[in-house]
Amino acid sequence: MRILPLALGAVIGIAALAGRAEAQNYPWCAVLNMGDAPRNCGFTTFEQCLATVSGIGGTCMLNNTYNPGAAATPRPRWQNR
Repeated sequence: MRILPLALGAVIGIAALAGRAEAQNYPWCAVLNMGDAPRNCGFTTFEQCLATVSGIGGTCMLNNTYNPGAAATPRPRWQNR
């Protein structure tokens, strides 16, 4: 009986430490000619997008909401002299 509260505490602790889930935002979108969700902006390259729309119909376009964030911007190198 002591294992159940310990396991429950571990699960609650892991859930509390987990980060917030966020949607990924990539630079290329596939605009598909089908269904209710015609746009998929989950492609890092134009070639990936083209491979997805090949055979099912659609086009690829740049994602106008894409923001590469701070990780992708180059940081200046400071030199102390």
